[in-house]
Amino acid sequence: MSMIRDLRAVVRPSRVSPRKATSAPSASYDTTRDPATPSAVVDCAVYRDGRRLASAKPLTPQEAMRQVRRDGGFVWIGLHEPTEAEFAGIAGEFGLHPLAVEDAVQAHQRPKLERYDDSLFTVFKTIHYIEHDQLTATSEVVETGEVMCFTGRDFFITVRHGGQGSLRALRHRLQDDPELLAKGPSAVLHAIADHVVDGYIAVADAVQDDIDEVETEVFSPGRGGVSRGVDSARIYQLKREVMEFKRAVAPLLRPMQLLSERPMRLIDPDIQKYFRDVADHVARVHEQVVGFDELLNSILQANLAQASVAQNEDMRKITAWAAIIAVPTMVTGVYGMNFEHMPELHWKYGYPMVLTFTVAVCVGIHRVLKRNGWL
Repeated sequence: MSMIRDLRAVVRPSRVSPRKATSAPSASYDTTRDPATPSAVVDCAVYRDGRRLASAKPLTPQEAMRQVRRDGGFVWIGLHEPTEAEFAGIAGEFGLHPLAVEDAVQAHQRPKLERYDDSLFTVFKTIHYIEHDQLTATSEVVETGEVMCFTGRDFFITVRHGGQGSLRALRHRLQDDPELLAKGPSAVLHAIADHVVDGYIAVADAVQDDIDEVETEVFSPGRGGVSRGVDSARIYQLKREVMEFKRAVAPLLRPMQLLSERPMRLIDPDIQKYFRDVADHVARVHEQVVGFDELLNSILQANLAQASVAQNEDMRKITAWAAIIAVPTMVTGVYGMNFEHMPELHWKYGYPMVLTFTVAVCVGIHRVLKRNGWL
């Protein structure tokens, strides 16, 4: 049971928020297969008693499967964005269901778990946080990819889509723990599920930072103590990115519950209990993402309300100054009329008196409006 106790340490060597990463992108986000690789097969290896068997030359999936059927163990094949023609031979060799094969080639699937006679087909959405200096109305916050897993009695096949989510580092960590790999393909399925969900947790922390930043800007007092909010398009863009995150997490709840609660002949009982931990983490991230969505709704409404309040405040000030300016406008308008007989036209102090009266009335109106909070 020491293998089981060390399971988390194997598949979770570290959990670093993408926001805090300062070094170059790690192997977890390796983009594409080596251009020199003539096919979609990234790696193909046979494992027996938890150890990778050495081979003088790279094995083809067919050679690896023949070796497994002859000597035991299981084969783990990794593919990246295979075409229908590239995947057809592998599908035929391992007897994969045509519907699952179609989903694996075409991609853009919802997270799910499907059971066939001799295999399990699992779809995971990988999430990668995109670093940005400042959130704008066009910023991409999260990028999604897909990892599709075929789990059989003596084989495990991963099909990746997207420019991130490489499993090379995870494969190396698993190979460093033969006792874990000895549990077979179900141990690899758990490791990938845990790896993907750990990525959700890190991205959720980074998205939380973005939401906190927007929230602070919205509720920070502006000039004159009145908050004018932020560009609503920024909040809406962040909400769209959160919705994309939610579409990756929410459908995964049920598959993880099935893997953790329902006995399956392809899942080792010792491994199955650890799917509960993954299911709990998925549920926690789902609650976070739902909370993000609701919080962004509230922030968007508050931002619009603050913009309306700021506009009303501006209109009050404009109206107040218009009232003040109306006095000299009225006086000069009266004395600008072309009549010969008007009061005080020939009085020596008429002009200073009118100016004094006008200034006094304007000052009086200004004091009244300022006392009432209009200025």
